[in-house]
Amino acid sequence: MIEEITAALGVNGLILRGGFNFRSGDTPPTGISNVTAKSVLLVGQAGAAPWPHFLRWRGQQPQAIANPLDTWSRQVIGEVALVFRARAVSPSDKPYLPFQQWAMRAEGLKPSPLGILMHPQYGLWHAYRGALLFEQQIEFPEAGETIHLCDRCIEKPCLKSCPVDAYSREGFAYQACLSHVRGPDGEPCRSGGCLDRNACPYGTSYRYPPEVQAFHMASFARPAD
Repeated sequence: MIEEITAALGVNGLILRGGFNFRSGDTPPTGISNVTAKSVLLVGQAGAAPWPHFLRWRGQQPQAIANPLDTWSRQVIGEVALVFRARAVSPSDKPYLPFQQWAMRAEGLKPSPLGILMHPQYGLWHAYRGALLFEQQIEFPEAGETIHLCDRCIEKPCLKSCPVDAYSREGFAYQACLSHVRGPDGEPCRSGGCLDRNACPYGTSYRYPPEVQAFHMASFARPAD
């Protein structure tokens, strides 16, 4: 089944990002028929592979559509879920599901100083777009130990490139970042993405192109409804 799901997602540039069977003591959400789910498969991307598929879909939608990337992801993952009798869920669903904890458990990842999970191959250039919940257990291969590249990085350039020091060991200064991105000096961030994220030396072959980073930055800077 996993091979078939992988192929179905790959049509739109998405990939499986690992998964696990829920254990006793977990509080899993419900599956497709409203009984407790027994397993979860994470769905996401490496690099910007879904971008051309998303753009093709976007060109066929109303211009005023809100959160188009979330909408596209829900549609694509939802269609795959229907085929394989799974419930599709999204990181933006409310009440929020513990996607980051699921991702760390599924792939053995840890957060970088920027809060983004550091992947040993993709660096910071990956994302989780949704998950598939199943009402049966799935047989997963034994997971090996994952290298955390941030532990090997002495210089930490990701904490030294932001002009307003939005990221530090104390956390993310959200308002300082937002004000800078929206302000007159924020053009490099608006057009090319987060300078701290781009300073990371790992996974650079997966780095999002400038237009993809600009899209995400515009979403971040957009006034709340």
